[in-house]
Amino acid sequence: MRPFRIEIPQADIDDLHRRIAETRWAGALPGVGWERGVPPDYLKDLAGYWRTGYDWRAAEARLNEIPQFITEIDGQPVHFMHVRSPEPDALPLLLTHGWPGSVAEFEPVIGPLTDPRRHGGDPADAFHLVIPSLPGYGFSSPLRETGWDVPRIAAAWAELMRRLGYDAYGAQGGDAGSVISLQLGRHAPDRVRGVHVNMLMAFPTGDPAELEGLSEQEQARLGALARFDAELSAYMKIMATRPQTLAYALHDSPVGQLAWIVEKFGEWTDSAGVPEDAVDRDQMLTNASIYWFTRTIGSSAHFYYEGAEAVRQAASGVVPPPVPVPVGVAVFPHDIFLPVRRFADRDLPSISHWTEFDRGGHFAAMEQPELLVGDVRAFFRSLK
Repeated sequence: MRPFRIEIPQADIDDLHRRIAETRWAGALPGVGWERGVPPDYLKDLAGYWRTGYDWRAAEARLNEIPQFITEIDGQPVHFMHVRSPEPDALPLLLTHGWPGSVAEFEPVIGPLTDPRRHGGDPADAFHLVIPSLPGYGFSSPLRETGWDVPRIAAAWAELMRRLGYDAYGAQGGDAGSVISLQLGRHAPDRVRGVHVNMLMAFPTGDPAELEGLSEQEQARLGALARFDAELSAYMKIMATRPQTLAYALHDSPVGQLAWIVEKFGEWTDSAGVPEDAVDRDQMLTNASIYWFTRTIGSSAHFYYEGAEAVRQAASGVVPPPVPVPVGVAVFPHDIFLPVRRFADRDLPSISHWTEFDRGGHFAAMEQPELLVGDVRAFFRSLK
């Protein structure tokens, strides 16, 4: 393991600005809004701000205030943040992001989780944080070979925690970080104290008896699953089948890459009109900038290719293996998947904590950091 510092060459920043300025803009039909994709007026404004208003150097400096390291696990560079709590008895906690996220999305929760005493909380709720970049994402690059699926990443995370000297720890994540954290609980149940997730996929098996007596809310959640498959999952199906072909366009055009990412912030957040209703514009652009400067938008998509079969099995009703450690679930109402509790309990009989929030969406650490921090604290406090 060696210390890591983010140092993007100025030539790369200048190149980004030049490419944005020279964008060949696609036309659009009048009056269609967001239903056919990101509207050009919105994207032109956001891209213009990325070029002339957003300050990458300021974001880079803030991220470099967080201790970062890089190591090699199973032949792959793995970048991670490691923030020790001032509380000596803090529980180690591994936070895992998903797509199109990055380690930067956890910036708002690092202080409250590691130093609750300073942030108005109970010092007994403190955590030592380990926040890795997924293989092929951000600074865990380049992606050196195929095969980096969920079980392999979970095994790598267990090895990372072993190298750091953590014999007992918790895991937390949303999006891909959810399934990886749950798999880590299966992989290392003797070391993982508990798993907290803020996204959970739980599908019906096809047995008609499972659908009897569903409430209106539960029926609506199943309807949302159907809508995701029919309308909102095109990005996933492309990345799960032809990630390399997609990579050429996104790798070459910062505005194309920005549209690909920001569309998800528009669709998956608790926003009334534009993503900035739910997330800070600069923080969203920091996330997009990491993909651009590290040239990992293409390699990040391969995670979906590696996991395509597992997703197909889950969607067809195959019940996953149980997680033999306590599981906590935080449900934010504007997330992609809103689990039906009876299906969740069937898949994860070790669920011991369940919270339904009245606001927030997919990017919980960015949208509702206080709510996420409070729920993580409550779950792990319940395990003591």
